[in-house]
Amino acid sequence: MIDLDNQTTLAVDIEALEKIAQTLSTQEVELIITDDATMQELNAEHRGKDSTTDVLSFPIEAPFTEQPIFGMPLGSIIIAESFVKEKAADFGHTIQDELSLLFIHGMLHLLGFDHENDDGEMRAREKELIEQFDLPKSLIVRTEEY
Repeated sequence: MIDLDNQTTLAVDIEALEKIAQTLSTQEVELIITDDATMQELNAEHRGKDSTTDVLSFPIEAPFTEQPIFGMPLGSIIIAESFVKEKAADFGHTIQDELSLLFIHGMLHLLGFDHENDDGEMRAREKELIEQFDLPKSLIVRTEEY
């Protein structure tokens, strides 16, 4: 279900991420873990922001009805290794927990949630998933500060 392209030395518990993915979708998801330079390049190209970021999501642009028929993936999630390490250290939880938090955030974007334009629906869903998977609440705290 998750096609992992780990371009870093970050240890990844793919089974933990698979459980999250399967809760949200039956479609395949590409997960890329990369460095700041790649992340900055992608953020500049696709969002017009010439800086690195923690997570980017790229949904597959296809009609909804075609996706299950042709087995199309849901999309790609790209996570910056440095943010995973930094935020895990800042908030005192594991690298895997931070990776899971960012993966949830990315998955919800792939599913059409948009915290920049909704009325809190994405934040509410993130909170539900964080509690369901017994993850640290740091993502809730961080996102409420926006």
